[in-house]
Amino acid sequence: MDEWIYTEIERLRSLRMQELRARYRAVFGEDSRTAHKQHLVRQIAWRLQVQAQGDLSQRARQRALEIANDADLKNQVPPHWEATGSAPARNPQPDRRGGRIPPAGTVLHRVYRERIVDVKILTDGFEYESRRYGSLSAVARAATGTRWNGLLFFGLTQRGKQRRHGPR
Repeated sequence: MDEWIYTEIERLRSLRMQELRARYRAVFGEDSRTAHKQHLVRQIAWRLQVQAQGDLSQRARQRALEIANDADLKNQVPPHWEATGSAPARNPQPDRRGGRIPPAGTVLHRVYRERIVDVKILTDGFEYESRRYGSLSAVARAATGTRWNGLLFFGLTQRGKQRRHGPR
């Protein structure tokens, strides 16, 4: 690859956002839809390399399209696999809760401002004060009058930084 491309890519990293957006407009012929500096640098660098060395061959482009069209195979089990027992049977109703919510029948208990909040987990929602709710966040809002992350309110998860990096 020509040395000027490396120099240009390094120069891109030192540009301000306004200058990067102008460079993007010059290279792509349209305005950028992102405000992420590193992403803009990568997009512009890719385009400069394409302009200098050429794009994918028609054969490579066709193969990429074939692979993209077959992407649904990862999510679908062929019907004959289930019939022969070669693959485990699929759960007819997948657990949408991601394993963070206890099983149906469990009662979550929380004291909020000297008031007891008890929520029963149902197979298709939640019950609080004889009313049904579709999410724990809706229950937390009904109980407190303010918006809450339901998992956080009932102690089923921790705030982001504590969960990833532990308490400081």
